[in-house]
Amino acid sequence: MSTEVLSIRVKRELKREAERLNLDIRSIVENALAIAIEKARRERLEKSISMLLLDMEGVSESEWIRAVRECRKER
Repeated sequence: MSTEVLSIRVKRELKREAERLNLDIRSIVENALAIAIEKARRERLEKSISMLLLDMEGVSESEWIRAVRECRKER
């Protein structure tokens, strides 16, 4: 796994307290970033699904079934 250097500024008090408590700052930042990325991906997916559902409002169930069957036949 390759890594990159990420430089951030935090309040001095937070850094000192984290060091005093012997916290692994790198792991904490890495985990927080992973959570934020997952949240952003989920929000983007939810937005895409909502837009798709809005676009499909005028499509009846029978039209949807017919379209799916046609796609399956093309395989």
